[in-house]
Amino acid sequence: MFSKILIANRGEIACRVIKTARRLGIRTVAVYSAADAAARHVRLADEAVLIGPAAARESYLVAERILDAAKKTGAQAVHPGYGFLSENEAFAEACAAAGIAFIGPPVAAISAMGSKSAAKALMEKAGVPLVPGYHGENQDAAFLEQEATRIGYPVLIKASAGGGGKGMRIVERAADFAAALASCQREAASSFGDDRVLVEKYLVRPRHIEIQVFGDTQGNCVHLFERDCSVQRRHQKVLEEAPAPGMTPERRAAMGRAAVDAAKAVGYVGAGTVEFIAEQDGKFYFMEMNTRLQVEHPVTEMITGLDLVEWQLRVAAGEPLPLEQEQVSLRGHALEARVYAEDPGKGFLPSTGRLIHLAPPAESLNVRIDSGVEEGDEITPHYDPMIAKLIVWDVDRDRALARMLQSLAQYRVVGVASNVDFLSRLVACPAFANADLDTGLIERERAFLFPEGVETPREVFLVAALAELLREEEIAQAAAVRDSDPHSPWHLRDGWRLNASYHRPLLFRHGEAEKSVQVGYANGGYALTIDSVETRARGERLGHSMLRIELDGIRLPATVIAAGEKRHVFLHGRAWQLACVDPLYHAGEGEGAGGGLAAPMPGKVIALIAQPGAELEQGAPLLILEAMKMEHTIAAPAKGRLKAFRFGVGDSVAEGAELVDFEPAK
Repeated sequence: MFSKILIANRGEIACRVIKTARRLGIRTVAVYSAADAAARHVRLADEAVLIGPAAARESYLVAERILDAAKKTGAQAVHPGYGFLSENEAFAEACAAAGIAFIGPPVAAISAMGSKSAAKALMEKAGVPLVPGYHGENQDAAFLEQEATRIGYPVLIKASAGGGGKGMRIVERAADFAAALASCQREAASSFGDDRVLVEKYLVRPRHIEIQVFGDTQGNCVHLFERDCSVQRRHQKVLEEAPAPGMTPERRAAMGRAAVDAAKAVGYVGAGTVEFIAEQDGKFYFMEMNTRLQVEHPVTEMITGLDLVEWQLRVAAGEPLPLEQEQVSLRGHALEARVYAEDPGKGFLPSTGRLIHLAPPAESLNVRIDSGVEEGDEITPHYDPMIAKLIVWDVDRDRALARMLQSLAQYRVVGVASNVDFLSRLVACPAFANADLDTGLIERERAFLFPEGVETPREVFLVAALAELLREEEIAQAAAVRDSDPHSPWHLRDGWRLNASYHRPLLFRHGEAEKSVQVGYANGGYALTIDSVETRARGERLGHSMLRIELDGIRLPATVIAAGEKRHVFLHGRAWQLACVDPLYHAGEGEGAGGGLAAPMPGKVIALIAQPGAELEQGAPLLILEAMKMEHTIAAPAKGRLKAFRFGVGDSVAEGAELVDFEPAK
């Protein structure tokens, strides 16, 4: 076994590998970019080496710098994590040339499966069913459009060297093919350094099911059952579970055999994932093989009781697989939810900023948190905006669903937008709860997942007001302690007046709606009135943000985090963001409006679509902004005229920067 390994990745991936290495007594070396100098994986590792600036192409993806760090620190092996270096045959070859073990498959296997087109050709020869499509080398745009017509719309354009849901476009009609192909090629070149694509028939209501495989240097190969990864947004997984709901023993055995046969066909060693697309009737087709341990591997670990990173290390050190196929058992059900810094209500737009408050649920035998960040860390525009993976296990799917809902209700994120509330709605969605699964579930259930016109509960404003009053009390008490006369009645915040009663308003805003809470003072508490309805309220602060409150005699726990004028209220398993409004402070607002469309996040302009001076309809694309490895189209907010662009192709823009001069139609 190795005594020291270098981890050529970052974030929760690196932290996950460090956890197992530490348990096995293996020292770890982290590599980091300038943007990650204070990152959690750097803090956890035994040693850390700076390898370049923030951009991944200038740091985490530069093989020479990673291998130089391994040599300097005496690392015997490199674990590529489960990012794209794990599928880079040139990097694996460079490790071998440097005499450093690569904790991954042989170069030949990476080469065979690294190209989606080549992999499908190999599977076709092996008799594995394939989705109709074109997987060849001819990349002429006119030819690919011709092939799409032959296959029949809708079609899926997919980066040949892709992964992670990037470089994929669904095309519903021929008129949209050319633009979708160009966008897909740009994203593929940016993410993978390879703009080749394949074109396939797009299946209606497909399920995405993958099989975890493992091989060793002695020729043994096993599968560790399946994962259902059907619930996706932008072709990226949101929820994963194991085993797949509705999977029969016969189909599990057939898919397992196909996956093992695929792995054996290329002499596979280490962890790999064979992905299938399945129709509702149970028919399945080979989609691709990822020559790495997938991000969602924890659900497999939870149902098998195995540490797959440990298996990786042992196999790379030349040891045989710890178990044979008949020794691998499945028990219970596991779910994984990816907690992201993103705004689902704005098309899952990534969010950046400092994690002012981060409180995940407590870990246990049933609950696991894999995270690369902690409270106080920053979500930057340079990398994937994942906060954590929340994994739960229980004896069956219904119990696991309940466990997931309970854990999401306990999650607290302040400082960036998060998808926690969306995940709660998704898990509670009848379609998901009843295992009516396909890759279009989120779009299909939009009405449930993105409810409109939902009124903020009255309790939320009451809790926010009470938190504000309790905070004032605490500040006054702290000031009293420091004062020369700590018992002075001037320190009290009980609303006492001579021959009068004191009332004051507290104003809160949620979205466009404002709500006034009238505060009166009562014995041992407050009388809070909203819309002429009075509620007797009392409570106490428990630490920094937690509250124990009582509303009309009903006790309930709540959390309120103050960040500037924002008040983040966590109540009944949900989160609301209010603004505490000071009317005097905001008296001059709304007297004028700005001139241009603002960048929703930091990024780079990669294409200008509209022509300056052109008259445009609402929704017409203006430019394309690339951020966090994804393309975002900036569209006209209304009918009007594009006067000018404020940035050119290749320019970097800050969040909030005005991108264009746009004149709405009168």
